[in-house]
Amino acid sequence: MRSVSDLLRPAGLLALAALVLAFPQLAPDAFILSVGVVIMSYAVLATSWNFVGGFTGYISLGHAAYSGLGGYATALLITRTGMNPWLALLTGAVVVALLAIPIGIASLRVRGASFVIVSIALVLITLLVFQSWGELTGGSNGLRVPRPFGEDVLRPEQHERFFYLHAAVLALALLCWWIIDRSRFGAGLKAIREDEDKAQSLGVPTFAYKLVVFVISALFTALGGGLYALWFGFLDPVFQFSILAGSYLVLMSLLGGIRSLFGPLLGAVVVGYAVEFFKNSYGDTQLHLVALGVLLAAVVLFMPEGVIPALTGWLRKPRATSIREVSQAELAAQRTPEEATR
Repeated sequence: MRSVSDLLRPAGLLALAALVLAFPQLAPDAFILSVGVVIMSYAVLATSWNFVGGFTGYISLGHAAYSGLGGYATALLITRTGMNPWLALLTGAVVVALLAIPIGIASLRVRGASFVIVSIALVLITLLVFQSWGELTGGSNGLRVPRPFGEDVLRPEQHERFFYLHAAVLALALLCWWIIDRSRFGAGLKAIREDEDKAQSLGVPTFAYKLVVFVISALFTALGGGLYALWFGFLDPVFQFSILAGSYLVLMSLLGGIRSLFGPLLGAVVVGYAVEFFKNSYGDTQLHLVALGVLLAAVVLFMPEGVIPALTGWLRKPRATSIREVSQAELAAQRTPEEATR
């Protein structure tokens, strides 16, 4: 018999798809639509992060490095070579994925807190490089990115088009995550997450598996960063290579559930909206950081597995039946003749 969660899943997917497709038409103004683009960008990046964090359990706080590299690679290919923006987006993501191979070979040899420190070191190094290399990257002055649809397209229409583009990349990332989750490769990654030494002793090529999923994660993260650069039109190394941005991705995934397909998406909606709300309400104050810190503490204390796993477990939990609900006469009627003569 199918559980309640199994019955609700198809209906939930259809409702989610319909809501995403209808959002640009439902948005009351251009600002709300732009917030929707930011949230979709967060969803792409958080889902990309979840390839590593969700499957292997390796927590990276420096994933913003791949987003920033994707953005700058896309922008530099357009401005320096005159490449088509969409070809530059794909080429930049592939370049970042190739760069992730030696980075992964070096960083995935350590675990736990050591891996976290290495990931932080990566984002700090990229920040210093892109701030100092002003002749190529613009340095602290930033880098302007030509918009692919031209200046004749009004800002609301730009938002709508990029919202759907982000949604398409998100759908592709979710599909890839879903396929891996149900594959032998995904089973090996989960074994690494639960006990890497035991998985290796059972014949799982742990390092190769980690490296492959690490490169896949970098590829999608770079796609998300490049798409954001095309939408926003300007790159600042302090913002692009930010440990805080990487922490947002971890918070989003933890909030929704790192072992869940749609966990990072749910976390991106909640955290992304909260960040934009506090920034719009309180300006340049750091109050949004306090609120997000409280939210993270609440998640870790009360829902350590995330919202979606907690709700799924509640729906699948069988209802206990008390013996008091059955009368003595009903129990006697259920007894066989052999039991009655004993």
